[in-house]
Amino acid sequence: MQNKLKIINDPVHGFIKIPHEILFDVIEHPYFQRLRRISQTGLLNLIFPGATHTRFHHALGAMHLMFTALETLKQKGIDISVEEEKGAMLAILMHDIGHGPFSHALENMLMDDWHHENLSLLLMNRLNDEFNGQLSTAIEMFQGKYHRKFFNQLISSQLDVDRLDYLKRDSFFTGVSEGNVNTQRIISMMNVCEDELVIDAKGVYSIENFLTARMFMYWQVYYHKTSALAEFILVKILQRAKYLASQGVDLPATENLKYFLNREKSEETDEDVQRFTQMDDNDIIHAMKLWQTSEDFLLSYWCQCVIQRNLPKTIISSQPFDPKFVEEKIKSTNEFLGIDNAHELVHEIERTLLPYNTDKQPIFLLQKSGTILRLDESEDQLLSGLITNKTTRYILTFPRH
Repeated sequence: MQNKLKIINDPVHGFIKIPHEILFDVIEHPYFQRLRRISQTGLLNLIFPGATHTRFHHALGAMHLMFTALETLKQKGIDISVEEEKGAMLAILMHDIGHGPFSHALENMLMDDWHHENLSLLLMNRLNDEFNGQLSTAIEMFQGKYHRKFFNQLISSQLDVDRLDYLKRDSFFTGVSEGNVNTQRIISMMNVCEDELVIDAKGVYSIENFLTARMFMYWQVYYHKTSALAEFILVKILQRAKYLASQGVDLPATENLKYFLNREKSEETDEDVQRFTQMDDNDIIHAMKLWQTSEDFLLSYWCQCVIQRNLPKTIISSQPFDPKFVEEKIKSTNEFLGIDNAHELVHEIERTLLPYNTDKQPIFLLQKSGTILRLDESEDQLLSGLITNKTTRYILTFPRH
């Protein structure tokens, strides 16, 4: 008999327990092991050299936080069965299992309009068949169909264990300390009222701190102008490669990537799924290395930008750029590079963030009296005016010359 109740050492949370055998079986599955080869933060390591951690790391961390959250709720007298505990831990463990190479940027490029959550669900259902229905509760919780709502809120809401893990983890690996949220404190404040996830009212500042930490991480890390640029370039590379493939150009690539470059829009097939689960960041990196010398100027230019980290220039602004200014950039780029398609190289990228949405699944505080109150209605809150406003930044990118 193999011992499946392992302990894993995690640099962010310390020791992580695997308390149920089925969790170990899912972790061992090739679908899950693929996440070791998918970066958690795309090309962020071009800006923050430490950000080389993977989706595999993150899924285990989120599972650990789910375990901690359920233990806290049990201590507060919330009845949670072993079956429910397993379900919730499995659901969060698998929440990213359908992720494509290099995070969100490339999802639509490879599988058209497939969102990673649809793919995650599809792969969960396949695993459920393999494990004889042991994942049924997890799938119900993941989809929000389980009768006790707070399980789904722990998996996916404005204050879920997924966010708690990636903020703390990305902050740790990028070295951006503004994102370092006190996950233990927040989890210790969790409670359940009428099957909804709530926060004990005395935890209001921890929650505000979490929401502002998330806002800082978005502007400083995920929406950092160079990070937005790198993600934009990745999409450009695959768009160009798909276009060239459709024109009959034979681009060197791994067999699975070639398959997706040539795939026509259609209902997804078993082969699509089979090949998708064989793909990871390495297929894309390998292709970009080869395509640096492509005869197609745009493809080779973008690939060299990434592989040699010779990125175009960026200017950031809180207002859209003046079309005249953009035109001048296009004109000077055409002249400098001796080309006529510089409009392909000069772009305005837009990033918008609403740190806290008061309408969609608001965070509720549980008062001492037993009544619940929305976070934005609490008299103790300090920051709600700041975190309930949308901010947009505009980034103009153009070649260096």
